[in-house]
Formats: sequence, structure tokens, C-alpha cells
Amino acid sequence: MTTQNKPAAPAADENSIIAERRAKLAAIRAQGVAFPNDFRPQHKAADLHAEYGMMARETLDEQQIKVIVAGRMMLKRLMGKVSFATIQDASGPQCDGRIQLFVSQGDSGDAICEALRQYDLGDILGAEGTLFKTKTGELSVRVASLRLITKSLRPLPDKFHGLADQETKYRQRYVDLITSEETRRAFKARTTAISSIRRFMDQHDFMEVETPMLHVIPGGASAKPFITHHNALDMQMFMRIAPELYLKRLVVGGFERVFELNRNFRNEGVSPRHNPEFTMMEFYAAYVDYQWLMDFTEQLLRQAAIDAYGTAVFSYQGRELDLSKPFARMTIVEAINKYAPHYTAEQLNDAAFLRTELKRFGVQALASAGTGALQLALFEETAEAQLWEPTYIIDYPVEVSPLARASDTRPGITERFELFIVGREIANGFSELNDAEDQAARFMKQVEAKNAGDEEAMYYDADYIRALEYGMPPAGGCGIGIDRLMMLLTDSPNIRDVILFPHLRREE
Repeated sequence: MTTQNKPAAPAADENSIIAERRAKLAAIRAQGVAFPNDFRPQHKAADLHAEYGMMARETLDEQQIKVIVAGRMMLKRLMGKVSFATIQDASGPQCDGRIQLFVSQGDSGDAICEALRQYDLGDILGAEGTLFKTKTGELSVRVASLRLITKSLRPLPDKFHGLADQETKYRQRYVDLITSEETRRAFKARTTAISSIRRFMDQHDFMEVETPMLHVIPGGASAKPFITHHNALDMQMFMRIAPELYLKRLVVGGFERVFELNRNFRNEGVSPRHNPEFTMMEFYAAYVDYQWLMDFTEQLLRQAAIDAYGTAVFSYQGRELDLSKPFARMTIVEAINKYAPHYTAEQLNDAAFLRTELKRFGVQALASAGTGALQLALFEETAEAQLWEPTYIIDYPVEVSPLARASDTRPGITERFELFIVGREIANGFSELNDAEDQAARFMKQVEAKNAGDEEAMYYDADYIRALEYGMPPAGGCGIGIDRLMMLLTDSPNIRDVILFPHLRREE
């Protein structure tokens, strides 16, 4: 028996393997069309396993079920007069996306047997034949016709280990997807969760919309934008940091429930939780407040987990995470008191003490920061990472919430929340500020902060103020970080694991 389930060749040998495969391709070209596009598979491996996987061998033999399949050859075993090959299609993230081909001199003929010998792992094949089960019970195709659809010029990695280097997995996602069931499963779960979110929003009468990705004025979040230039208009423009101000313009226009699954761009750091280009879902509803938003967001995330994972209680990085029970709610100060109880009430309301304490954590607060902003910074250092179970931190100070509605009863506080799960911010929402004069004053404060050196402070958006002056109904809005949510639902420690093509430094 011979086998061609070979591990990937060392780098020194790869060029010779590629040269050998190019020579095979040259021979194929000389015979006619090298990359045909007239083969049409009619069956998927997963469907065949689902329908016939439990059928008895004898019954299969009696029914003589004809199939036409195609896929990438992942395994090959040459055994004298018979050979086996396993092809993989897109029908399943696990073994149900593969099916075995059986080639023999008696059933397939000498030409097909010889052709299979010449084919390499990674080649895309098309096969026609009859379903049967081997003596070991494996569903297989007894091949009557076999064609090379696409010649693979590069060898695949070791079938047992796939791509070993994590950075190579990110750079060459196409190879990672070919070789890793885990990666395919993660991105199929992502698609399932996003479909669930769209379905949930539709069921609650939200209209999906699209807003600009090129902005004249960046807004909707406190972040540093990417800057570009529009040649025809000869003007500086910014990549979107958030769609918020455009979505609220639509609420002004009378669309009372809108949402957008959007790509945002922020010219900031890269970390296991941050990618400069990322996906969010933002939604806005008229005549609701932040209490309603928290209830709604909780329901939405719970349903997405159930649809993508099968349950709202699952394991993340070896520790249980429960999205099935009501999410906790506490203020910034309450969270500090719970996770850093050594601070006194007097200390937490003493700006000078807070500045000194933050320096101990290596945080240099802005000179303009008030007590509320300093408390928030201390929360981020002492409590945020410990919020494992879903927790809403509520009632943020006005000075760090320039777009949120101020409380009618508590001076300096807004009706705002951030949702934390496993120590990470997943969502941010608030009752919307619909007072045009108050919003204009808040924008001016942001301009002052920007002039004082805060690169993430917002710009003054005169058109948005004009929109508010026409009148926006009371509303609530929320943004959910889709990538971070997918990290939870796929048990991924790094945001790059759930982004098909994450940003990396340029290859040397």
C-alpha cells in the first residue's frame, strides 16, 4: 500500500513541489482546457450524509443512487488496484462536509485510476458515480467519471496540524479555512448570529438602512478617525467612526425604528480586542428610553447566542458564561465599591485623590477631566476586567457622554449604559439627546477639549444641529460590537480569530 497523505514540505522543498505541479499543469494545458467551467455538481457531502448516512449497505446497493459531487481533495490513499480520495466541499464545517471517492480498475477504468495517481492534495475534483458503503461503513462514491476542475500549485499544510503559525493563519485565511474545521465553524457561526440579529430586528419592526462610510465631519463616537481625500471634490474626508448621527437624522425624518450593520474605522491601537476596521450593529427607536434599550439588547443577544450556539449558557475560555438570566445593572461607583471596596465615598468624590490614584495605575488624566470622568477612569482600572457575567454599567457622567440625554433628576448624569461581558465592552447605548440647543453646547465643549489636545473629542456638526432643530422625537439608541460578540459565541480569545481578514503589519 502507498499513501499520499503527506505533511507539507519544508520551505526548502516547496519550490520544487511547486515546479513539479506547474509541470503537470503545463501538460494539462497542452491537452486542452486546463481550468474547465462546465462541471456542475448536483449534491453536497453534508446532504448525502444526512440522507443516506444511516442507510444499510444492502439498501444502498439496491437503490443504485447516482450522485455528482465536487470538492477539494484533502486525502488520498493508493492501494494497488483500488484507491481512495476524500474531497471537501462547503456543505459542513466538520466531517459531514467531506465524502470519500472510491476508484477501482473494475468500476472506474485504468484511465481514471492513473489520473487519480497524478492528482495532488489540494486539487479540486469533480466526480460522478454511485453511492455505497465500504466494509467499515463509510459512505462513499463508487467513481464512474472523474475530472480535474482546478489544479493546485501549492502544497497544503500538514493535514493533522494545519497552519501552525497564528499570524500565517490570519494572513492566509484561505489556507486556514481549507485546513481548519474550527475556523470554518467559527465563521459559519458568525453568519448564523448576524442572520439571527437581522431577523430579530425585522420581527420588532426595525428597518435596515445604509448610511455613508465617507464623512465630511467624523461623529457619533469619541475616536481618532482615518483621514482621506476626495479628488473630484478636492476635499478632506474621514472614514466612518460610527453611523450614529446619520441614523438619528433618519429618526428626525420620520423613520422611527432603524438599524444598520456597519463597518467602522478607528485609527487607534491594535490589540486582542481592537481591530482598526470592525463591525457594529447600531439601532435607534423613537419613544423609548435607555431602560427599554437594556431590556431589548439583552433579548437580542440571548437570541443570537441560542441561534448560533444552540444555548444561552456556554463555556468561554474554560469558564461558564450565562446569557440566559437577567443581566446585572450597577453604576460606576457601585462597581468600584464591589471590586475595589477599600476606597471610601470621600475618596471617590475627591478629584485630587482620583488623579493621584490614577497616576499609580499609570493613567494620566486630562487636565479638563471632572470627577465623573476620573471615576470612570478608575472603574476601567479596577472593576471593568472583573465583569465576567453580563453587566450593565449605567448612569455615565455628562462630560463623557456628549450625545446622551441628561437625567431630569440627577445633575451631571446621563441616561446611558455600557454592557460588559467577560470584562469587555460589548454594547453602548443611551436615551438620545434631542434638545438642539443642549447638543450644540455639548459639541462646543468637545471642540474645546479637542483644542486642548484630546484627539478623540468630537467635531462640531452644524448640519446635525440643524436636523435636531426640525425636531427629533424622544428616542433611544444602542451600538453592539459584532466582532466582540462573535468572540464570545465562538470561544475565541482574539478579535482576529473572528475577522476573516484582520489587519496586520506588512509582510517583510
